[in-house]
Amino acid sequence: MSKQFATFELAGHLFGVDVDRVQEVIRNQTTTRVPLAPSAIGGLINLRGQVVTAVDLRERLGLPDAGPDHLPMNVVVRTADGPVSLLVDVIGEVIEADDELFESPPETLSGPGRELVLGVHKLRDRLVLVLDVDRAIDVSAVV
Repeated sequence: MSKQFATFELAGHLFGVDVDRVQEVIRNQTTTRVPLAPSAIGGLINLRGQVVTAVDLRERLGLPDAGPDHLPMNVVVRTADGPVSLLVDVIGEVIEADDELFESPPETLSGPGRELVLGVHKLRDRLVLVLDVDRAIDVSAVV
């Protein structure tokens, strides 16, 4: 059996989320910063009249800042509380991955990534880190 994943890149790493969780993928949107919000909140975006929280996945995963000239893309995912945007570097494609090639997160994965990655899928030439969307958007524990 296999699953489909919408993929994206962050700091050169390939990530994937279950395609069923993805509402849409959009180019960079103007974000409005939220005073006193956790640093993992990249801001708020206006998605056709709906205010959507944007989570900075680089910050959430403990990856280095991309710099002031970087314009992140948005992967809008469905959650129990409505849509949430994941700010990513580059949007990839939808891939199909065989369940037999899924493995637990490698022991070398540490820090925030360890708790936010469900596991990895081995592709022919790369690994796809499968992101736990619900944990990634839960910034309540992040200061």
